[in-house]
Amino acid sequence: MQFIRSLYFTNRLYLGLASLAYLFVLAFFVPVLLVIAKVALAVLALLVVVDLLLLYSNNKGLYASRSMQEKLSNGSENDVYLYLENKYNFTLYAEVIDELPFQLQKRDSVFKANVPTGRTHIIHYTVRPTKRGSYSFGAINVFAMSVLRLVKRRHKFAQNQEVPVYPSFIQMRQYELLTISNRLHEAGLKKIRRIGQSSEFEQIRPYVAGDDQRTINWKATARKAELMVNSYQDEKSQQVYCLIDKGRVMQMPFEGLSLLDYAINASLVVSNIALKKQDKAGVITFSHTISNMLPAERKASQLRLILELLYNQKTLYQETDYERLYTTVRHSIKQRSLLLLFSNFETLNGAQRQLPYLRAMAKRHLLVVIFFENTELHSLLHQRAANTEEVYTKAIAEKFAHDKRQIVKELQMHGIHTILTPPKDLTVNTINKYLELKARGLI
Repeated sequence: MQFIRSLYFTNRLYLGLASLAYLFVLAFFVPVLLVIAKVALAVLALLVVVDLLLLYSNNKGLYASRSMQEKLSNGSENDVYLYLENKYNFTLYAEVIDELPFQLQKRDSVFKANVPTGRTHIIHYTVRPTKRGSYSFGAINVFAMSVLRLVKRRHKFAQNQEVPVYPSFIQMRQYELLTISNRLHEAGLKKIRRIGQSSEFEQIRPYVAGDDQRTINWKATARKAELMVNSYQDEKSQQVYCLIDKGRVMQMPFEGLSLLDYAINASLVVSNIALKKQDKAGVITFSHTISNMLPAERKASQLRLILELLYNQKTLYQETDYERLYTTVRHSIKQRSLLLLFSNFETLNGAQRQLPYLRAMAKRHLLVVIFFENTELHSLLHQRAANTEEVYTKAIAEKFAHDKRQIVKELQMHGIHTILTPPKDLTVNTINKYLELKARGLI
């Protein structure tokens, strides 16, 4: 049974059999062809036997394995490597099918490779998960063929792997490297002109050309007999909280990812940059109730705690309770902090219902409300209406887009900072806002 289950025939063999059948039919009308058809059938049968002997003479003629990271990054391209080691004494022609997790919805990923004897071939491909959670990779199926390519032998390597998919730490590392190398502008981040001086003193250092003469420390200059200036830095140990709405409004999908996943990925990146800027980072997730609260800290393990907290967040499909959020913020966050509220408002009435609680939070903290443009709606607005139905559809779309702009004005009128952004630009726009507020000394 094991032999039968591993045995497959190639299209080349079926093509040969079809040709022989056609030849036998012709032999009925031209008897001379009957001898040729019988000889061809015998040759084909002999070649099949030889092919079987080549493939089944060595039970350990092939080895395959899979290599990937212990954790996958949500919404990013993750590298996967398949290693094929040929132990046969002939060049191996292989078709490889890797059993991918059902969440990826890929059923046509077949890889072909030619592996010389005694050599190892590496197959590289990428996967882009769009949901957090546990992903199960199944067996590696390798269909081995000799140079004759009449028969396939399936080698199955049961390398079942459970791999967790976390918020996009690949994106986080990219921004971290740009931050360290001072190249954030390459990712679309704006350079913020600083207004005035930061209030936190750093050190006294020698004067260099271009320093503000108003920062000269005359007492230190007299002691050192050279010009010395006071050096200032961004204020540290400020609290930055990411407030993530898990209500049903955050389930809307864009390019495979839900709004909640976009918010989670952006929160991870902003928290990491805040920690690199020596600020404290914390997270609150909420819906009809407060799901999780991680107090803002600057300890070495804080980023890992944020990553683990965000890993298990799911949409709760219920109406968000902003009153409960305000109560939690008031009683749990005593120090003035930067609150980055990730939510989504589709109508002006919906935003006005929550406005009293947003205004109350803005009195004690620096609140930034971040919500999303409907990019599908945006593309609809730029299409030309061809009939009456499309005119009505476009008018309704314009009404929704107008409501979004009105929400921004309504919040700004009450002193609440806002970001209205396409989902794909969420991370960049949020970091820009954080750096702008920090440069202006508003936190």
